[in-house]
Amino acid sequence: MTEIASAPTPAHRPARRWDPVVKLTHWSVVIAVIANALFTEEGSGTHVWIGYALAAILVLRLLWGLIGPAEARFTAFPPSIGRALAHLRDIRSGRHVEHRSHNPLGALMVYAIWSCLGAVIASGIAMAGLPGQARNERSDTAVSASTEIERGEDADEGDEGGEEEGALGEIHEVAVNLLYLLIALHVAGVVFETRRSGREVVLAMLPGQR
Repeated sequence: MTEIASAPTPAHRPARRWDPVVKLTHWSVVIAVIANALFTEEGSGTHVWIGYALAAILVLRLLWGLIGPAEARFTAFPPSIGRALAHLRDIRSGRHVEHRSHNPLGALMVYAIWSCLGAVIASGIAMAGLPGQARNERSDTAVSASTEIERGEDADEGDEGGEEEGALGEIHEVAVNLLYLLIALHVAGVVFETRRSGREVVLAMLPGQR
């Protein structure tokens, strides 16, 4: 990844390039997270299907990190604690280093958000099942288990299933809350970087912008 030390003048700021797939996946994740946080009921069909869509979006972005253009690939923003600490020193000293992709702190945040999204999606699918038949089978199993418990049969197995669902629910909730925290930190970082560097970081992610 090319880095250019320079004074914070517009003439020395190379255009930030984000391709359409990066923009699409970024804003799709934003919309999906907001939709499930504010407009759907947890566990509802809409909530679950948005989760499936979020899984597909994340897979697409990770695949694009392997085959996409240079700025979108993982090699353009590898996670590195050392580089992140060096970037903090640059901020403290007022030194500006241009990055064609995410800066080192931003890179760590991206990987943290992706990991948290993965935990949210995995725990959600573990509770809801895969689309279609798998979800129906889980519902049938739950009904059968409830019937057996009502009859006094296999009560221990029913308790174990309830404990498993409860543990998955707790993991899902913790992962979601952590995701909200990471998103808040990400937004704060974008605002700070925009003010520090003078680059319109958000505008670069909008359609038609570079």
